[in-house]
Amino acid sequence: MGIQDIIKYIDEDDAISFLQSLIQLNTINPPGMEKALADLIRLRLRDTDLLIHSDVVEEDRVNLIVSTTSEEQLNNTSKTLVYSGHFDTVPVGNVEWTFPVFEGKQVENRIYGRGSSDMKSGVAAMILAIECIQKAGIKLNGNLQFIGTVGEEVNCLGAKEVVKKGQIDQATAIVISEPTSNEVAVAHKGALWLEISIYGKTAHGSMPSQGINAILAINHFINELNNYHIKYERHDILGDSTLNISMINGGVGPNVVPDQCKMTIDIRTVPGQDHQEIIEEINKLLQKVSEAKNVSYEIDVINDMGSVYTPPDHPFIHSAMEIAQSYLQENPYLGGVNYYTDGSIYRKHLQNVPILICGPGEPTVAHQPDEWVDVQKYLDSIRFYISLAISYLK
Repeated sequence: MGIQDIIKYIDEDDAISFLQSLIQLNTINPPGMEKALADLIRLRLRDTDLLIHSDVVEEDRVNLIVSTTSEEQLNNTSKTLVYSGHFDTVPVGNVEWTFPVFEGKQVENRIYGRGSSDMKSGVAAMILAIECIQKAGIKLNGNLQFIGTVGEEVNCLGAKEVVKKGQIDQATAIVISEPTSNEVAVAHKGALWLEISIYGKTAHGSMPSQGINAILAINHFINELNNYHIKYERHDILGDSTLNISMINGGVGPNVVPDQCKMTIDIRTVPGQDHQEIIEEINKLLQKVSEAKNVSYEIDVINDMGSVYTPPDHPFIHSAMEIAQSYLQENPYLGGVNYYTDGSIYRKHLQNVPILICGPGEPTVAHQPDEWVDVQKYLDSIRFYISLAISYLK
């Protein structure tokens, strides 16, 4: 049976309805409550021969693992292709939406709703691809696995559990269906978010000499940051590493010398950078400020996600590009994305496994009001995931 015969198993109306059913579930994180979505997928696949495992991460939060091959058979399998997606979404926001948030309303060639782009369309497409292969009775020479996780939008909680429990150890290639508008991405930047707290000494606002102003100390630190140059080599695909001062908060009243001030910095890294080395360099700058201003300080790491990169000449990437030309677009772009993914967790654990990012969602509308996905791109992505799995596991 050829790939075109398998693709015929796609029921387009059913595919749209399935995606709408996922959008209709509120999985905003926090709190997440992704169990309902995992249960819905499990219910859909209940009559197949697929192996389905629900893994409780927290109350009402469940990772889902769908496999074509049993654990006993994995020992005799040389290849495992992992399709990866997350179940949670970001909050709705304060801006009023034109379309219902949790309806999955279709208007012409778009489906609207929170998560339609990021990334329930990618999740739905991967599930349907595996289902179609199973329905067609195709015997793959390896394991095709879907790993759906909780908590990606906040701290990649679900992916960390997957790694901790060894549930992705067999992977030989990973595809993440984050929104790329069906472009092929082989890289994304890392994210290092640091919260800096500086502590001075409070005093009456009319006698500032009796206190130590923590805001002025933070200002001194900002001047040091402005003269600080992150060590890195410019990446061919991702470009430059960046540093952004994103939040500052200090003081309790106009008549009080502030004894505490906090700031948050957002550092985006490229392959080759060591996050621990950056933290050590920031610590040296703070030590200078501490000595100059007689203050104490703390550094809290609130997000630490490494960059991801697979060389474009990797055989898996080369094969994916050829398939993308057939099913996605004539000249697919090969590049990188600015956001981080669960791939940050998987790359650290599986350093030599190729990671590809390709999903039907439109990245420019992710996290926005009236988020949407193009119906044709969604349907095309199902065909792409089917063909890629069969090509890799033939």
